[in-house]
Amino acid sequence: MHIPPRVLTVAGSDSGGGAGIQADLKTMLALGTHGMSVLTAVTAQNSLGVQGAWELPAEAVRAQFRSVVDDIGVQAVKTGMLSSAELVETVAELLAGLRVPVVVDPVGVSKHGDALLAATALDAVRGALLPTATVATPNLDEVAQLTGVRVEEEADMRRAAAAILDFGPRWALIKGGHLTAGHGSGDSAVDLLTDGTEEHWLRAPRHDNRHTHGTGCTLASALAAQLAQGDTVPQAAAAAKAYVTGAIAAGFRLGAGIGPVDHGWRSRGAH
Repeated sequence: MHIPPRVLTVAGSDSGGGAGIQADLKTMLALGTHGMSVLTAVTAQNSLGVQGAWELPAEAVRAQFRSVVDDIGVQAVKTGMLSSAELVETVAELLAGLRVPVVVDPVGVSKHGDALLAATALDAVRGALLPTATVATPNLDEVAQLTGVRVEEEADMRRAAAAILDFGPRWALIKGGHLTAGHGSGDSAVDLLTDGTEEHWLRAPRHDNRHTHGTGCTLASALAAQLAQGDTVPQAAAAAKAYVTGAIAAGFRLGAGIGPVDHGWRSRGAH
């Protein structure tokens, strides 16, 4: 009997299905793992933005986590939307007891600019959550929010990574997708993976497709799925970058706003 690697996502729900728990579970399935979930918040969300968000009690988050980990077990964990200091601290405490890879996606704002993390929770992310991370995967806005470092061009990504690593994760994957062409990135989407010693620049073609909802969740989940299968961090990051690049290229329109990336692009033969 084949039992796939087990990956746990601790994140919020996206009712539109493009990001959050829904994107995580789709990604984990697409990459050959068994996805499980700890729901931290429910959002009313569609292609136009987030219309409402309701945080779950810390007790409910703790119970979901213990239910899964104590019976089924996990081989990697990915965290996403943790909207309050109490939830960040609760999840950090739970993660501290694990001996498996942890991918922390420090979600701050949605694709539409909606705040998903209270300002009062930033200190908890810095001091409690990031030290539990095998890999932290902030985008450039989240780097600025957490460290004050503003990345204007590709060369600035080293400073951003160093500032994130100062908070304790073993690796930082700085996502440069928000860099505009002509600022050192050319026509490619470039990310920097580093542990402060090794450096890996991950480049992929920049696709002219506005339907990119869920890219951050998808990349972090793909990274966790690859780590659960035994990849090293550099191997996992390269595989995750390839997967999310294909998903962006195949992104499709839903509703009147920004559509999702296509988590099933490989099974549909899309490119």
